[in-house]
Amino acid sequence: MKTLENKVVVITGAGSGIGRQLALRAGREGALLAIADWDEHGLAESVDLLKAAGVRELRSDRVDVSDRAAVASWAAAVADQFGRVNMLVNNAGVTLTGDFEEMSYEDFDWILGVNLMGVINGTKEFLPHLIASGDGHLVNLSSLFGLISMPGQTAYNATKYAVRGFTEALREEMLVNGHPVGVTCVHPGGIKTGIARNGRKTASQDAAAIDSFFDQKLARMAPEKAAQVILRGALSGKARVLVGADAHAMHHFAKLIGSRYQDIVAKVAAKTIPARRS
Repeated sequence: MKTLENKVVVITGAGSGIGRQLALRAGREGALLAIADWDEHGLAESVDLLKAAGVRELRSDRVDVSDRAAVASWAAAVADQFGRVNMLVNNAGVTLTGDFEEMSYEDFDWILGVNLMGVINGTKEFLPHLIASGDGHLVNLSSLFGLISMPGQTAYNATKYAVRGFTEALREEMLVNGHPVGVTCVHPGGIKTGIARNGRKTASQDAAAIDSFFDQKLARMAPEKAAQVILRGALSGKARVLVGADAHAMHHFAKLIGSRYQDIVAKVAAKTIPARRS
């Protein structure tokens, strides 16, 4: 796939942030869009923006990507309406911040359901349509935290490393089996979105301090720019797309010094990450 003109592009988590900007950029490049989000209000705002931008054809659905049956029904409806699917972007994601010892099994079930099973559900249901299109592409959103670990992010790290492994193995299967589907795994660094503010924190975390730290210290790239980098990378056939100078720097830092990076990250984090509430 070299262009989005007249391609059917499906995007999850399109009610805000990177997902919304991916939809807007794809629409401006001539794509027909099927978008979904759990947040009805955010989804409605995205629809208004996309219509104002002159998107040629648009479908929107409230979908919980962790609900396998709901994703299956949505995929069938999208394929029935458009007749084909050329690109799927599994973008929906959530965060869970705090030490592992404070997390419950329910916390893990929630984040695994959205971040990992959401990607698996979407891929499973849409992959046959991507293959049938003869010109398909799958884009899965991992994270910088799918390349390096970070204290306070055990659950998020677990899901994003899993998305990376799943996506890279699936790309190999597409090559082995000769399927006409490109596969790209995306690793954004700090992007100016509401994912941290809207995420969950364990009881001892100072939520306001964590959100402020993310917004002021970590979130450096605008989601509009992130969307540009992601789609440009996918259309050029890249297997891996790093988004942001921080993603590039941290990835190469960890590669350079090996597993010792964990010791350095731990020391820096102890001095910079907001302290837990007593």
